[in-house]
Amino acid sequence: MSGLGKVVRSGVARRRVQTLVIGLATMMAVAASVLGGTLLVVSGAPFDDAFARRHGAHLSLQFDADTVGAGQLSASKNAEGVSDAAGPFPTATLTPRSDGMGGPGWPMTVVGRDGPGRDVDELTLLDGRWPTRSGEIVVSADSALLATLGMKVTFPGLPGDPTLTVVGAARSVTQTADAWVLPSQMPALTAPGSGGHQMLYRFTDAGTAAQITAGGKAVTWSLPRGAVVGEQSWLTVKKTVERDTALYVPFLMAFGALGLVMSVLIVGNVVASAVGTGTRRIGVLKAVGFTPAQVVRAYVGQALIPAAVGASLGVLAGHLLAVPVLAEAQDVYSTSSLAVAPWVDLTVIAGVLGLVAATAWASALRAGRLRTADALAVGRTASAGRGRWAARLAGRLPLPHPVALGLARPFARPARALAMGTAILFGAIAVTFTVGMGASLGQVMTARAHNAADVVVPAPVPDFGPRSPGSEPQPAVDPAAVAAAIEAAPGTGKYYGATRVRATVSGLTGTIEVNSFTGDASWGGYTMVAGRWIERTGEAVAPTPFLTATSTRIGDTVTLNGLARPVTVRIVGEVFDTRNDGMQVFTDASTLKDAHPDLTETSHHIAVTSGTDVPAYADTLNKNLTPLGATARAGGLNSGSDMVGTLNALSAILTLMLVAVAALGVLNGVLLDTRERVREIGVHKALGMTPRQTVAMVLTSVVVTGLAAGALGVPLGVALHGWVIPAMGDSVGLRLPGSVTAVYHAAELLPLTLGGLFIATLGALLPAGWAARARTATALRTE
Repeated sequence: MSGLGKVVRSGVARRRVQTLVIGLATMMAVAASVLGGTLLVVSGAPFDDAFARRHGAHLSLQFDADTVGAGQLSASKNAEGVSDAAGPFPTATLTPRSDGMGGPGWPMTVVGRDGPGRDVDELTLLDGRWPTRSGEIVVSADSALLATLGMKVTFPGLPGDPTLTVVGAARSVTQTADAWVLPSQMPALTAPGSGGHQMLYRFTDAGTAAQITAGGKAVTWSLPRGAVVGEQSWLTVKKTVERDTALYVPFLMAFGALGLVMSVLIVGNVVASAVGTGTRRIGVLKAVGFTPAQVVRAYVGQALIPAAVGASLGVLAGHLLAVPVLAEAQDVYSTSSLAVAPWVDLTVIAGVLGLVAATAWASALRAGRLRTADALAVGRTASAGRGRWAARLAGRLPLPHPVALGLARPFARPARALAMGTAILFGAIAVTFTVGMGASLGQVMTARAHNAADVVVPAPVPDFGPRSPGSEPQPAVDPAAVAAAIEAAPGTGKYYGATRVRATVSGLTGTIEVNSFTGDASWGGYTMVAGRWIERTGEAVAPTPFLTATSTRIGDTVTLNGLARPVTVRIVGEVFDTRNDGMQVFTDASTLKDAHPDLTETSHHIAVTSGTDVPAYADTLNKNLTPLGATARAGGLNSGSDMVGTLNALSAILTLMLVAVAALGVLNGVLLDTRERVREIGVHKALGMTPRQTVAMVLTSVVVTGLAAGALGVPLGVALHGWVIPAMGDSVGLRLPGSVTAVYHAAELLPLTLGGLFIATLGALLPAGWAARARTATALRTE
C-alpha cells in the first residue's frame, strides 16, 4: 500500500465519529434521491411509451351529428398542424344491461370502428378478437362494465332492445371509448336525434395545453358554431394515469434536497474540522515529503470512503422504501415489471459522490496551502482571547458557573457553532415539515370522507345478482318512509339524503358520478375550494379534476347525459373530493327529478342534537328502520387510505434519518470541542467541578445554537410545507382548500422551536458523558 493510502486508511479509522457522520448523511441523501428519481421514471415512462407505440390521439373531439356532417369532419384532417387524424366514427351514449344483472348498468360511450386502427389511437386487443359482423361488441378493459367473452349485453330503450355478444376486450391508451362495434351496427344503437361523430387528431406540436388548444381551434374554425359537444386532451388522460405516483414526487424532492444540502454541509464541516484539528499532522506529512496535492487528496479520500459506503447503503434503503410505492404504481399501470432503474442508481451515486468530493476538496484546500513550518508550530488549542467578551457577559448572569461557561462557548468557536447550527437547522426544518405533512394529510382525509354526520343510514345495495327460480325480488326501500322515521326519532337535529347515479358528459369517456341531495348537505363535511355550495335547483358543484377534464370553471354550464333526459347544470363552486378520481358532480335532488324520478338508492346522514347519546340514538332509530329494510349505524365513513399511510411512514422514516444525521453533526462538533478543551476541563475538575456540573457545562454549550437554529428552522419548515403541499395537489390535478395548507397553530410552534434544542442536546449527550468520565490527572497531562 502506498504512503497516501496508509494516511487515508489511518485517518478513516482514527476519526470514527466523523466517518459515521459522513456515511449516514450520504446514505440519507442517496436513499431519498433514489426513491424520488424512481418515481419520476415510473410516473411518466409507462404511459409515454404506450402512447408513442400506439400512436395515441392528442385530441379527441365529439361532434353533434345534426350540426355537422361526416364530409366536413373529414376535411378537418387537412387543417394546419395536424400530422394525422382518424374518423369520423359514429358514436352514441348507451346504458347497457348484461347477463346476471337485474337492472341497467352505467352509461357507456360506444364507437363504430372497422378495426383496432393503426395510424391514430391503435387499440390493444387484450383478449378475443375484433367484431366481424353485427351483433358483436368489444369492451374496453377500463370500462365499468365487467364483461367476459361470450357475455350478452342488451341495450334497453332502443327499438328491439338490441343484444350484442362480447367477443373481445381492448384498451385505448387515451381512453377514447368504453366499447367498439362495427360501423354497420351503429344505426341500431342510435336513437333518433342522439347520434354523434368522433374525430381523433395527432398534432405536430402537442406537448402543452396551449398547443392542444391551438390545434383544436385549427380543426374546428371552419365548422358550425356549437358543433363540438365534447373534447378530451391526451394531457388530461396522462395526468390522471400518473396521479398516484406523481403525488410522491414533490414530497421526496423536498427530503432529497434537505438530505443533499445537509450532506454537503456536514462533509464540508467534517473535513474543515479535520484540517483545523490536524494542523500539526499536516505539517508532519509535508515534512516527510507529501506534496500539497497529496495532502488534499488524502483528506478527500477520507471523506469519499465513508461516503461510498453510505451511498451503497442508501441505494439499498431506497430500494426497500420504493417497494410499497412501486406496488401502488403497479396497480395503476396493471404491470408487475416496475422496478428501480439501474441508471437511476448510477446517476444518484455519481452525483452524490461528486458533490462529496467537490465539497471535501474545497474544504481541504487550506491543508494544501499551509506552510510546513507554520503547520508544525501550531498546536490544537484555540486562541485564548476568542470569545472573552461572551464569557464576561455570561459570568454576570445569575446562573451557575458551569452553565455560564457553557453558554459562552459558541462564541469561542463561532465557525464550529455555525456548522452545528446548520445541521440542527435542517433537522428542525424536517421535523416541522413532517408535523405539517401529517396534519395536512389528516385534513385531506377528513375533507374527502365527508363524515361529519353522527349517524348514517347507508343506501340499500341493489339486487343485481341472479335469482333462484321462484324467488321474489327484495322490496325496494322507500326513502320517504326512512326520512319520516328519522324526522320522528327523538334527538334528531338535522339530516339530508344523498343519492348517487351514473351519467356521461360529452367528450369524456366513461361515466361520472352524480350525487344529488335532499335537504341541506352543506354541513356534511363537503369542503369548498372556491365558489359556494348549491342553494337551488339547477346548480352544481364539482371537484377540480372534473372541471379540468371538461375545460369548465365556476359559472359555466355542463350537460349530463345517459339519464332519462339530458340535464344542464350551472357550476357554482369547486369542492374538494378525490373519490372516483374526482370525476363527480354534486347537485340538488330536484335538479334530477325529471331525468331520474326513481331515486331509491338513498343514504341518510344525521346530526343529533347536543347532549344526545349517539349509540343509543342509533339503537332506538333501528327499531323503526328494521321493518323498512334499512339500518342505521353510528359514526361516519372510514377515511383511511393506504396512500396516506405510506406517505406518513415515509416522512417519519426520512425525518428520523435527517434528525439522526443532524444529531451526529452536533456530536461531531461537540466531540472536537471537548477534545480541544480536555486540559481546561481537567483544570475545572481540579478546582472542584463535579461530573454532573461537567455534563451541564457541555450540554449548555449547545443551548444557544439549538435555540437559534430551532427558531429559524420552524418558519423555514412552514415555508417548505407551504410549497410542497400545494405542489403535491397540483401533481394529482387537485386544488387544496385552505384547511389543508393552514395547519400550523401558535400553540404548536413553540414546541417545534424547542425541537432544535432537543436535537442539539441529543447530539451533545455522548461527548458530555465522555467529558464527565475523564480522569482529572489524565486531562491535566493532555496538551
